[in-house]
Amino acid sequence: MHDIKTNFDKVYQTIKSLNLSVFDSSGNLSKPGPRSEFTDLEVIALSLVAEFMSCDSENWLFNKLRSDYQQSFPNLIDRSRFNRRKRGLFLTIDLVRSKLAEQFLSFEDYYIIDSMPLEVCKLSREKRSKVCAEAFETSPEKGYCAAQKMYFYGYKLQGVCSVNGVFHSIELTKANIHDVNFLSEMNTKLSDCVLIGDKGYLSSSIQLDLFHTANIKLETPMRNNQKGFVKQKWIFRKARKRLETLFSQLCDQFMIRRNYAKTFQGFKTRILAKITALTLIQYLNKFEFNRPINNLKVAIT
Repeated sequence: MHDIKTNFDKVYQTIKSLNLSVFDSSGNLSKPGPRSEFTDLEVIALSLVAEFMSCDSENWLFNKLRSDYQQSFPNLIDRSRFNRRKRGLFLTIDLVRSKLAEQFLSFEDYYIIDSMPLEVCKLSREKRSKVCAEAFETSPEKGYCAAQKMYFYGYKLQGVCSVNGVFHSIELTKANIHDVNFLSEMNTKLSDCVLIGDKGYLSSSIQLDLFHTANIKLETPMRNNQKGFVKQKWIFRKARKRLETLFSQLCDQFMIRRNYAKTFQGFKTRILAKITALTLIQYLNKFEFNRPINNLKVAIT
């Protein structure tokens, strides 16, 4: 489980088996210009291996590769170039994640929606922090998390997953953006299904819009003081815990809240790589090892 080269080979072959049209025969993106000996496919595979092995320091990773795996990675590029290329492959990593998730989601009729806070720094450093603040449109903001009853400075990870725990859609929003704003986009991502959320997604107008435009039935618990209050069915309350558990696994094994990126592009690329690595393990668990897909702390070789 802890051998980087063995894990790398497994991840590399799994991504290659997806037969993505964006890659040429060498493993680089199909585009004009010189081809790197350390291919784009290898960059993606190495970044996913690092996330799977809970390695959140690229300095440590590259020192380890140069000291213990020099013969295994003869074409290894330097760390800063690896980081730049990984950020440039954001859309390709998302394509890999989507392709892996497609194998699970073909016949799903029930989905869960929720959000989790992602801090970029503590509130005491909010005024002087420059992390991800290179542009106003993507800069972090101060927000409130009702579930944890705390204010934080950063972003929200908005996620939609199946009842089995496979991410269908993800998006980063500023911390001060209400969850309902992400919910209003669901008619472009889903159709003909039941969408289960918490009280943060209560909106009668959006509920009607989703039903009429995409046949999405939104199931949320009612507030106690609402007229005609009816307690949400226990099966929906239980299903909501699936995404909460998934968020906990991202915080534990994938350390999604520990992020050392300085720019928004680097921040969102790291978040996406962690979720893609999680989806990759689920894929291997189901289609290669025939074990429960959410047993994430396991060997993949």
